[in-house]
Amino acid sequence: MHVHFFQHDPMEGIGSFQDLLTERGWTVSSTLWDRGGIPPEPDAWDMLVVMGGPMNIYEDGKYPWLAKEKACLDQAIASGKPVLGVCLGAQLLADRLGSPVTRNAHSEIGWSELSTTPELRKPGGLLEHLPPVARVFQWHGDTFSLPPAAVSVGRTEACLNQGFVHGNVVALQFHLELAPEHLRGLIAAQESFEGPYVQPPEVFLADLDGFRHNREWLGGILDRIAAGAAGR
Repeated sequence: MHVHFFQHDPMEGIGSFQDLLTERGWTVSSTLWDRGGIPPEPDAWDMLVVMGGPMNIYEDGKYPWLAKEKACLDQAIASGKPVLGVCLGAQLLADRLGSPVTRNAHSEIGWSELSTTPELRKPGGLLEHLPPVARVFQWHGDTFSLPPAAVSVGRTEACLNQGFVHGNVVALQFHLELAPEHLRGLIAAQESFEGPYVQPPEVFLADLDGFRHNREWLGGILDRIAAGAAGR
């Protein structure tokens, strides 16, 4: 299994994806869009993962490569191969599937309680290994509407749409891949930690069990996506 990543900023790497893929014997490559990277054609990878970044999907003027990436995402979706989006990546995929991406009423930074969708927790479902309410790590200010015919991943108190499944596309607004060692750049770049759904670093960094559970859940999601791909 070869997994290719679209990345958008030096401070946001692929986090625990690296170790999870190594453990499975899968290979990894990346396109660094913000550093002039040139993406491969879809036949070069088995799964595409679209990572996060500090930019918004509608800032094409500030980030000219966004338009090129969006065209590549259209091609990736059309390929039928599995495409997984995280945070900004989820928003980009929602946009490519015809749904608006807008500012959320509140930013979410830190831990939140995700009410997962029962349909996806059924045996064989993408989230069958998650509890009905899962504690997940967040770092976002934007949100999206669900694309037509998509199945919602779940919701939190602060954000109605926390992800979706749509054919070969899986979108996750939250960050299962992050651990304390991956957060230094994000913490340093954040101007303030204020808001009803924003936790200070000393609070969210202390929940080591939460990071461990998130890593395990991400591994299960990768396995289920791969199993579905193998069955096509």
